[in-house]
Amino acid sequence: MYSLDQIRNGLSTPALLLRELNRLYYTRLDTLSYNRSGVDILSEDWDVLQILDACRYDMFAEQSSLTGDLQSRTSRGSNTMEFLHANFEGREMHDTVYVTANPQFRRHEEQIDAEFHAVIDVWLDDGWNETYNTVMPQTTAEYALEAAKKYPTKRILVHYLQPHYPFIDPESTFDKKHLHKGGDNTIDFWHEIMFGQLDIGADDVWPLYKRTLDEAFPHVQSVLDGIEGRHVVTADHGNMVGERARPIPVREWGHPQGIYTEELVKVPWLVCENNGRRKTTAEVPSPDSETVDEGVVTSRLRHLGYTE
Repeated sequence: MYSLDQIRNGLSTPALLLRELNRLYYTRLDTLSYNRSGVDILSEDWDVLQILDACRYDMFAEQSSLTGDLQSRTSRGSNTMEFLHANFEGREMHDTVYVTANPQFRRHEEQIDAEFHAVIDVWLDDGWNETYNTVMPQTTAEYALEAAKKYPTKRILVHYLQPHYPFIDPESTFDKKHLHKGGDNTIDFWHEIMFGQLDIGADDVWPLYKRTLDEAFPHVQSVLDGIEGRHVVTADHGNMVGERARPIPVREWGHPQGIYTEELVKVPWLVCENNGRRKTTAEVPSPDSETVDEGVVTSRLRHLGYTE
């Protein structure tokens, strides 16, 4: 069922109505909770998995200088929340430490009901960069390297925020004005473009998007070099930058949930080897004594453009 506000928004904004029709097509009228053709990342063979947030396969293939066997995979989700639910929900992962710069896991932790050996929230406290309102890739990589030393018998799952906006570019401004006053009427950066409230196009966005990905590569490489084992570099989902969606050809921006176009679910899968394998064992985690303030979670997510 749709709320009255959702009905009003759909009627006042035809693009949202067309997006919803596309979503219903891909999810088979909401009978699918995630993209069933996507890969189960936890069942794949890796010791260290590095996830780039909102990184398209084509952009990665064009720009990456990382060495390894580049393949592609299909993601189970077209946004982070869907990806987390689809891969982690209800699972016991006592052989894995999750190092994450994205607060979405904590926002949906009760619903996901997953159990890692440990979760390291890079976005808390000193991990958060106040200048760009994000977590810098260098910081995420440093936390990952520390985790590998602290947990020598665990798989390491690293979740960067790049190339997800806000973009790492001191000269750009339009991508850093997605926080507005107005409570429930707040919309994010991609919707501002979609609704014509920002007079910019793909030619304005792509250079910043690519530059932000370039900022991440050296730090991804430092993790590849710094931890022995079988590495995979991938993404949780892709992003649309003004392309036409399918089957209804509405022009799309961002990464809406439940839309399984190639731009949104085809992700890189770069396999690299570094001196043999990491020997891992499953161990019951110690009780998580760290209390995560819900207000901090909400604030961080809003700075990243999440308005729900």
